[in-house]
Amino acid sequence: MLVRERMTPNPVTVPPKGLLSAARDAMTAGKFRRVPVVQDGVLVGILTDRDLRQYVGVEERTRIEAAMIETPLTIPPTMTVEEATRLMLKHHISGLPVLENGQLVGIITTSDVLRAFLELTGTPA
Repeated sequence: MLVRERMTPNPVTVPPKGLLSAARDAMTAGKFRRVPVVQDGVLVGILTDRDLRQYVGVEERTRIEAAMIETPLTIPPTMTVEEATRLMLKHHISGLPVLENGQLVGIITTSDVLRAFLELTGTPA
């Protein structure tokens, strides 16, 4: 099973010069815990809910670039879900941006992996 079959395609992104409050609002509205940071079509970082917690109270005055993880680990859509899962476990992360030809095409998260597992076992999600 390939990542492209399980990833969330075309994820919501935020710009590095944007405010943390806007990223927080996007994450809350979309019910996700991480958001890729993109500038001029290029992935430059990732922002997680854990990163946001360090800036409680100053989100309206703090730019995303101050809190984001720069150059996050990425994977291609042709990687297997098993390989992606091993990377997430090894690096203690819960999501990986998916790049194809240098462009962000998706994101795969532990939720995506768990849904695939449930499908394989024949259990409804």
